This record gives sequence, structure tokens and C-alpha cells, in this order.
Amino acid sequence: MRALLLSPPVVMVVFVLLVVALYKTAGALQDRSPETPGKHEAYACGEDVVLPEAQPAYHTFFRLALMFGILHVATLVLSTLPAHVSTPVLAVAYVVGVAIGVAVLTSRRVC
Repeated sequence: MRALLLSPPVVMVVFVLLVVALYKTAGALQDRSPETPGKHEAYACGEDVVLPEAQPAYHTFFRLALMFGILHVATLVLSTLPAHVSTPVLAVAYVVGVAIGVAVLTSRRVC
């Protein structure tokens, strides 16, 4: 019986029920303030927010995220190479490929 109760599906259901109960309890206890003008506006230290200037440039973000993803995968691949490889030609070729990919992603030229 203990193995059944500690199986991953049963534990997941228990935790989902616990999270739903906590969510409902917190929703019942929250403060219900009246609707006022500007309640759902962005806060910028008391100043009016100019939305076009506050919009992030997503192409820059995605290029940076892709670069970090490539670097993390490269680190994982290089750290799991077998230790008995006497000539690291494959590792050097991989690092050169990663360096070229990072150079392309960090260049200022935007397509």
C-alpha cells in the first residue's frame, strides 16, 4: 500500500489538490479593493508610462536566449566527452562551430 501511495501519479494528484486548495484559500483571503481609474496601469514611479518606448525588443532577447542555449549545450557536450580520447579534434571542431554560431548571433547586423 505504501508503494502505491508514494507512486509518482498519486503524489502528483495530491500536490495538485494541495496547490488548488492553497490557491482557493488565498483567493478567499485577498483584499477586494474597489475599481479605480488607473488601477491596472503600469507603475513607473508615479510617472506616465510611454508604452512604445517601454516595449522590449524581442529579436534581441531571442538572439541572446539562443546564444545562451547554444553555449549551455556546448558546455554539456564538451563536459561529457569520453576522457580516453587522445586527439581532441572533434572537440576543437565543435568549439569552432559554436564560436562561429555565437559570432553570428552577436553581430550587430539585423536581418
